[in-house]
Amino acid sequence: MAGKSFVVAITGASGAVYGLNLTGELLKRGFDVDLIISPTAFIIIEEELGLKMSAASAEASVTAFLKDKGILTDGAESGVLTYYSPMKLAAPPASGSSLKRVMVVIPCSMGTLGRIASGISKDLIDRAADCILKERGTLVLVPRETPLNDIHLENMLKLSRAGAVILPAMPAFYTKPESVGDMVDFIVGKILDMLGIENEIYKRWIPTGG
Repeated sequence: MAGKSFVVAITGASGAVYGLNLTGELLKRGFDVDLIISPTAFIIIEEELGLKMSAASAEASVTAFLKDKGILTDGAESGVLTYYSPMKLAAPPASGSSLKRVMVVIPCSMGTLGRIASGISKDLIDRAADCILKERGTLVLVPRETPLNDIHLENMLKLSRAGAVILPAMPAFYTKPESVGDMVDFIVGKILDMLGIENEIYKRWIPTGG
């Protein structure tokens, strides 16, 4: 998978740390990441993580955040992080000819989910996801909402039938998490598993007997 690139989109649902940590785990394994952050997600990132940044400072701010968390380290080789504004519909992920074939929307708001399910592209996130589906690529959606109404469930079923992977942010507790970070790592690790990327960032199920 050397040289492979991924599209990661962070939308305006709670759980922005999932998207940032996934970005870091991909980068540190040498994969390039095209990162798209919705306007509402910038607000959520500041509210939940205390990280104030703008589109102009996104690449530097995300890199600094990941280094502060120890996911990325100075001097270590890593992939290339490229930020694209969701309004930049001429960006490479908006075209199937760009050969972008893997995208993770994490967290995925219900509004974003609904637009993707309906084939409506109001911004680069929606359009990139539409391209992934039409090119028969891998689209992983990480919804973070509760409770779910019929419309949410119907949209998820529709997208699953269209080939998307629905991977809700539902951390397990058999791992005996000791921190929020452990629970975040579980979800990020499951996504890496889904993408076929080896990792050991969460404890796997090992039966204890009985």
